[in-house]
Order: sequence, then structure tokens, then C-alpha cells
Amino acid sequence: MTTQTLAPERPTTIAIPAISAAERAERLGDAGAAWGKRIDQNRDSAKLTYRVEGIAEGGVATRVRAGKHEFVIDEPAALAGDDVAASPVDYALGALVGCQVVVYRLYAQALGIQVDDIHVTAEGDLDAARLLGKDDSVRPGFSGVRLNVELTGPETQERYEQLRDAVDINCPVYDLFANPTPVVVSVTKG
Repeated sequence: MTTQTLAPERPTTIAIPAISAAERAERLGDAGAAWGKRIDQNRDSAKLTYRVEGIAEGGVATRVRAGKHEFVIDEPAALAGDDVAASPVDYALGALVGCQVVVYRLYAQALGIQVDDIHVTAEGDLDAARLLGKDDSVRPGFSGVRLNVELTGPETQERYEQLRDAVDINCPVYDLFANPTPVVVSVTKG
């Protein structure tokens, strides 16, 4: 299998279609109404299972398939990687940022709160001493995560705080970071 690497000075970009606020509101309203109807008719239709697969490549890279999408996860050279893609912890923070944007849009629509733009920054503190076998007393994962959500629009700070409260209790990836999630691991010989 041949692996294509991209030059660092030419990052791959994905064109995201432009959409008006009215089109976004219509999409969010239609999706919410359709899901609401589906769930009202069959409560189990809300129970989703996601599946993602990864294949090791190169030094420590992973080619990941998520439905019809594919992406690569790697590490910088200092962690034995080829630095062709973001690291697993970068993707974890990116998943948190992406989920925040979705849930802010969803609940802004549901609560009638106008949000023109959303800019989310996530920072996570990680002590690599555990990963590298130097200190078993520290967590291998993030010891803390900070989110900064900047909302623009005509609403008051209080309305945006109300929105934040709704997002905090309903964002699936925020929940993954904020609460323990049972994980079952099995290893098989191929």
C-alpha cells in the first residue's frame, strides 16, 4: 500500500459550503423536527452506535475510516511519528471543539438565541511522563481541559450564558471529557 504525504507548507483544505443564517436555521429546525418525530414514534431510534476503524501505517501513524470519511492520525517526530497529521490528543480536542460548535448551533436555534459566529479554542494539559514510563503517579490523559467559546451576535451576555449551560449538559463529546465512560478492550490474534 502506498502512502501519500503532503508537504507541510500546503495543508489540505476541505471546502465547506457557505450557508446563510436562514438556511442554517431551516436545516436545524428540519433536522430537529425529524429526529423529534422519529424518537416520539420509536424511543430506540435515538440510540446510535458509531464505528471507526484504524490501520497502523508508517512509524506510528493510523489511517482511520469513519463511515465514508478517511483521515490520518500521526505524532510529531519527537514521538516517533512522521508528523503527516495531527496527533490523537489533537483530534480529541478537535472533536470537543467540533461538537461544541454543533451543539451551540442546535441549542441557539432551539432557544431562539441569535448567534452570528462561533469560535472555540480548546487547550489540554498532558504530562507525557506517564506515557513514556517515567512517572506512574500522573494520569496518562489530560489533567485539565480549558474551553474558550467566543460568540458574536446581538444577545446579552446572560443569554449566551444560558446557551452555554444548555450546551454543557447536552454536548456528547463534552460529556466524554467531563465524565467517566466505560471502555471494554479485547485483543485478538489475527
